[in-house]
Amino acid sequence: MNFRKKNILELERISTDEFKTQAKTPLILVLDNVRSALNVGSAFRTADGFALAKIYLCGITAQPPHKEILKTAIGATESVAWEYCEDPLTAIEALKAEGWQVLAIEQAENSTSLDLYAPLPGAKLAIVFGNEVSGVSDEVMEVVDGALEIPQFGTKHSLNIAVCVGIVVWDLFVKLKTQKY
Repeated sequence: MNFRKKNILELERISTDEFKTQAKTPLILVLDNVRSALNVGSAFRTADGFALAKIYLCGITAQPPHKEILKTAIGATESVAWEYCEDPLTAIEALKAEGWQVLAIEQAENSTSLDLYAPLPGAKLAIVFGNEVSGVSDEVMEVVDGALEIPQFGTKHSLNIAVCVGIVVWDLFVKLKTQKY
C-alpha cells in the first residue's frame, strides 16, 4: 500500500470567505491571560481547523496582528472570529447570557475527566484556558459552570496550552459532531 501525501489542490480547502459563512462548531475558546503569543496563534490555527465559532482573548493575551501569533496561526486570524475583552469575567457573563455553557480546563476539585465528559444534546460550549503558569484565574473559576481535566500519568503537572487546546478541541468536536450539532 502506498501513502502518497496529498498536494494542496487535493486537500480541497475552502476560502476564508467560505469559512466565515459556513456553519460553525458550537465551541468557543476563551483565553484567560495567556502569556505566549505563539500559544495564541496555535489556538487560532486549531479553531480554524475545527471551524470553531469564536475566540475571546482576555487580559494580557496578545491580539492580532502580532508577529508571533501570525507565525503559528498561518492566516487563521483572518478566518476565525475573535474579540478582545480586557476582563474575562465580562466575556463569560456575555457568553452565559447567550446560552453558552462555560467550562474551565483546569486541575480542580470536582472536575470531570475529559474522557468521561458528555455534552448535553444541543450544547453550546465555551472553554476557558488559563495562563501558562497560574492556570485559569481564581475569579474565573468562581463563575464557570464546571471544570474539565485531561488525565495525565507522567511526572509533569501540566501540558503546554497549545497541546491542551488541541486535545480538548478534538475531543469535544468529536462528541459534538456525533450529536449532529
